[in-house]
Amino acid sequence: MARARSTKTSSPMLHLLSLSPFSSLLLSPKKSPRSQKLHLHSTSLSLLAFFTFFLIIILTTIHLLNQCSGFFPVSPCSSSPLLLHASLSSIFPENYDEPRPRLSKSEMAPLPAHGFAPNLTKEEIGFWKQPDNEGYQPCLDFSLDYRRESPAISQERKRFLVVVVSGGLNQQRNQIVDAVVFARILKAALVLPVLQVNLIWGDESEFSDIFDVEHFKKTLQADVRIVSSLPSTHLVSRQSIETQIPFDVSPNWIRTRFSRQLNEEGILVLKGLDSKLSKNLPSDLQKLKCKVAFHALRFTAPIRELGNRLARRMWIEGPYIAVHLRLEKDVWVRTGCRTGLGPEYDRRVLEERATRSEYLTGRVNMSYPERRLAGLCPLNAYEVARLLKALGAPRGARVYIAGAEPYGGSIALKPLVEEFPNWVSKEMLARDGELLPYVNRSSALAAIDYIVSLSSDVFLPSHGGNMGRAMQGHRAYSGHRKYIKPNKRMMLPFFEDPTISEAEFEDIVRKLHEKSQGQPEPRTGKRDRDVIAYPVPECMCKRRSGVF
Repeated sequence: MARARSTKTSSPMLHLLSLSPFSSLLLSPKKSPRSQKLHLHSTSLSLLAFFTFFLIIILTTIHLLNQCSGFFPVSPCSSSPLLLHASLSSIFPENYDEPRPRLSKSEMAPLPAHGFAPNLTKEEIGFWKQPDNEGYQPCLDFSLDYRRESPAISQERKRFLVVVVSGGLNQQRNQIVDAVVFARILKAALVLPVLQVNLIWGDESEFSDIFDVEHFKKTLQADVRIVSSLPSTHLVSRQSIETQIPFDVSPNWIRTRFSRQLNEEGILVLKGLDSKLSKNLPSDLQKLKCKVAFHALRFTAPIRELGNRLARRMWIEGPYIAVHLRLEKDVWVRTGCRTGLGPEYDRRVLEERATRSEYLTGRVNMSYPERRLAGLCPLNAYEVARLLKALGAPRGARVYIAGAEPYGGSIALKPLVEEFPNWVSKEMLARDGELLPYVNRSSALAAIDYIVSLSSDVFLPSHGGNMGRAMQGHRAYSGHRKYIKPNKRMMLPFFEDPTISEAEFEDIVRKLHEKSQGQPEPRTGKRDRDVIAYPVPECMCKRRSGVF
């Protein structure tokens, strides 16, 4: 009795071979000459059909890889990466990696906006109403040239970029975004950025204390190789740190200035990147900035969990306003503006301003009235309260105050809380012990403020700054949530005009802000606008179907 032939194949490729026309040549029994000729003819046709089919599979696979490599969120790829993974994993189960998470799942998204409560006035409805997003959705479809360069850059193992970032949380975020772009331009691997000890707050947090390291690496693995530390082959006893970087540097400048050093030494250390990279970059690099800011830079799980917990406590009770008040002493010292708290407080600010030159920012030759009228001073609590009231915020509106302890304490907040008594801060919202792990960790506390502010129905910054710009762009990217950008330069003269009535003042303020409350505002045609604050049109576009 003949032994039954085993149908088990030792590998996926042998399995394919057993199903192909080759199996008839290798395994078929001996035939007559005439039947062999017919068999060879049919086999030739079968071989032709097989190779045609196999070629179609290969070409389709290459096309899908080109379209979807690096999980770039173009709409044709919304389902094809999963189909591709299913096909390839069945043929090459040992070698095919799990698919990367889609970008739509990696964004730090806000809670949904609320609807309207009953019995609202026309002004109150106008205040809570969300702007029309005009059909804009996140759209990070990188070019073919960018994707062709990505495999080599994402596998770089000889050249490394180290970046030291400084400032508060949102200033650090800006520099980390730029560091990724620098690494991409230089085709270098990026070592996790080093967070310099904060000059003002003394925060000694490291990157991994604030941001989810593995998520950062995984999200950007198709764009730049990111490593936790330098390899032993690149460790040196002394390494020069490059700090002389001019403002508005272009990709060509960066390559010309640093490529030779990277090639020769294998390492480049940069410090002082803040606002040095040009805001007017090629489209692919603008998209990369958005990918880093809105997807890769996710806070650690404990910070996210606490921030989301506080946001839900605010959200569950209805719509709320988040106000980022910049009333800390260092802000008044840096800007040279008056606090609104009286001459004694202003005198202390001027004394410290004279002795702490490291705090000072630009425009030091301007007088206080000139700074104020130029819109360079933060709004104080009285001005914020009057602005919100003029724009239609109801007295009973719930207000979340983000920011550190104001200079002057409760005295500084008094005009705002008198007008809007239903206010809270993260310290008031948190329960016993919830904020204890973050005592003296200003960056983590700022991250919690960021999360709660992102989910607010309305956001208002008292001063532009890094938090204001970050929130402006992120709220636009997440569906154009309402963002009030105070038109300080135009409205401040009316704050001090006693000849106009309150009704006239409110009408003027509403007209000044009717086009700056969250509607899509393109960056196109406006040089030096950061794509992180203005993601339209490089990072957002109009499409009928979702782009993720």
